[in-house]
Amino acid sequence: MLSGSFEELKQGLKKLPGIGEKTATRLAMYLIRMERKDAETIGEAIIKAVNSYSNCPVCNILTDTEPCVFCQDTQREQQILCVVEDTQDAYLIEDTHEFKGRYFILGNLLSPMDGIGLDEINYPLLQDFLAANPVEELILAISPSVEGESTINFLVNQLADNVKTITRLSTGLPFGGDMEYATSRTLTTAFKRRYSAYK
Repeated sequence: MLSGSFEELKQGLKKLPGIGEKTATRLAMYLIRMERKDAETIGEAIIKAVNSYSNCPVCNILTDTEPCVFCQDTQREQQILCVVEDTQDAYLIEDTHEFKGRYFILGNLLSPMDGIGLDEINYPLLQDFLAANPVEELILAISPSVEGESTINFLVNQLADNVKTITRLSTGLPFGGDMEYATSRTLTTAFKRRYSAYK
């Protein structure tokens, strides 16, 4: 049984989403059997990316510029803000070419049982964003999971008096589903048919 640095590598790989014990073992074995130069190139690329990217101080998206390209782009619709859970969701929406406004990244969804509260979803930063950048429409493009619904309800209740219109994505995203697995067509349709988030 391999141990030491191999076990450290395997445990590190298990921290990646969707990677369990067997997959982590297989990937770790593959990496240590690679040509040393290729393995080192992968390692260097990871270090470079981790050191190059940080959260935009305005919208919280992962970026290698400050502020990010979205916050710098004055051609985007400044009166529409799309709130998503993470950076990947923003780029999924961007790929639909349906949205031309600005983004805000929560980073997490409310889950008190897991210790994820207002600070963990960057609600204070969102408040600062809206105070400095008043919007006409706030789009809550959040996966319809239990945590997602709790987050949507919280944001609607807190921001209803400050934003003229708050909408959410329409049908096509199954309850409990993740935006990451939605097709571009499904996401486009859900975006076009968004509806009021007020109950």
